[in-house]
Amino acid sequence: MSLVIESLTVEHGAIRAVNNVSFSVKKGELAALIGANGAGKTTLLRTLSGLNKASHGKAHWLDTNLLHAKPEQLVRHGVSHVSEGKSVIPELTVEENLEIGALWRRNKKEMSQSKALILELFPRLGERLLQRADTLSGGERQMLALGRSLMSKPELLLLDEPSLGLAPLVVEQIFQSIRELTKTMGITVLLVEQNAMGALKIADVGIVLNLGAVAISGTASSLIADPAVRAAYLGY
Repeated sequence: MSLVIESLTVEHGAIRAVNNVSFSVKKGELAALIGANGAGKTTLLRTLSGLNKASHGKAHWLDTNLLHAKPEQLVRHGVSHVSEGKSVIPELTVEENLEIGALWRRNKKEMSQSKALILELFPRLGERLLQRADTLSGGERQMLALGRSLMSKPELLLLDEPSLGLAPLVVEQIFQSIRELTKTMGITVLLVEQNAMGALKIADVGIVLNLGAVAISGTASSLIADPAVRAAYLGY
């Protein structure tokens, strides 16, 4: 296993936002983390990327202890986090946003290769390289946020609500791009989503959080087929 989480607990004062969570994800897998609002999904992702502190438990990505490193150190160990809200710098152009994602990389040839790969994955960004990010549509900004994270050449991608506020057709495009990342680039993805069905359809495995704890986990297809999961989270 590449991503291993054991008995992870995160407390905000008297509130236990993440409660004794354990699961693992194999290298190259896409894992969907679903659950209602307030289930602890975003807190878990922020803890794995060094933005929140765990109360106790363990979390490792390959040989890296995710709980004892700063966010910038984790980026150098191949961990990239795309937070909710299309995290781009609005005043900068598309190209400048992409290049910021590779600031710590020293090899300019590799940077150029990464940029070419991203523009192949998101052709629309190539058409808008010189535009400011604040002139892009919501879907384009999400593509840019994903592209910028890929410039750091991650091996583990933590995605928080990439479909938030997007039109259904754009959501489908974003989801297919995420699926393509795992297939063509071998990136391991932990995807937090309110759009549970959309996430499970592209995922290999699914983890359902309820009130901070793992309620059920398994292959994505088995969760889609589970009547209890369908009724509680998939709406049918």
